Amino acid sequence: MKRILFFWLLLGPAALALADPARPGAAEDVGDAAWDFKLTPSYYATAHQTGASDLNLRADSGPHAVWLGYYRRGNEFEQTRTGYEFTAETPFGKIVPSLQLASHGFAGGSLNAEVGQAIFALVGFGRTNAKDYYNLNFDPNDSITYGLGTRLLPKSMLSLFTVKDNRLHTGQMVTHAVWRYLPAEHQRLTLDLSSKHGRASAEDDSVSGKAVSVTYDYQSVFVRLARDRKVNFTADDQTRLSLGLRF
Repeated sequence: MKRILFFWLLLGPAALALADPARPGAAEDVGDAAWDFKLTPSYYATAHQTGASDLNLRADSGPHAVWLGYYRRGNEFEQTRTGYEFTAETPFGKIVPSLQLASHGFAGGSLNAEVGQAIFALVGFGRTNAKDYYNLNFDPNDSITYGLGTRLLPKSMLSLFTVKDNRLHTGQMVTHAVWRYLPAEHQRLTLDLSSKHGRASAEDDSVSGKAVSVTYDYQSVFVRLARDRKVNFTADDQTRLSLGLRF
C-alpha cells in the first residue's frame, strides 16, 4: 500500500488537560531522563460502521516523548502515525510542541499553552492541510482553544475548555469539563464530560451530541470507556474501550 508521510506540529492545551502519561501519584512536572512506556490498544464500535481498532505505543523520557500508532477499520481505512512531543516548563506554565508523521498525507499544526499554576488558563490555535485523517482526538483540528482550570481542589485537577473550528466553516464546537481525581495512592480517576454541535463539513447538516469518558488507573494499568453521540460530527454514535499498560 502506498503511504505518504505527513508532518503535524501540535502544541495542545486539550492534551495538557486530558493526556496523562504518568502513573497515578506521579508528579505532573517533567520527570527524570529514564524512559517510561505506555501501550494502549483500543476498540471503536460505531453505529452503521465496521468496528475499528487502534494500537498506540508512547515512550517518555524527561521532557521528551515519542509515539507510534496504527488505526484500522476493517478493509475500509487504515492509518499509521508517529510523533515527537516536548514539554517545556516555564515560569508562567507549560508549553507542549509536538511533531507527528502519518500516512495519507495529512499535515497540521497548532500553538497552545497552559498559563498559571494553581489556577490556569488554556489557550490555543491549530491548522491542518485538510487531508484524509481519522480524528482520534474527536475535537476540531483547525481551531482555537480556550478555557480555565484549577488544582486548588483536594487531590483533584478540574478544567473547563472549548475547542472551536475557526477555518472550515463547519461551526464545530466541543466543550469539555474534565475532572482528574486521586482517590488513593497509585489510583487515579479521570472523568471527561463534553457537549458538541456543528457539521462534519460546510455542506452537511448540523448535529448536536454529548459524550462521556471515564478512565481508571491502578498502578501501571488503566482502562478507559467512552460513549460519544454524533462522533466526529457524523450521524453515528460510538462506544470506545481502551486498555493500557505502563512499563
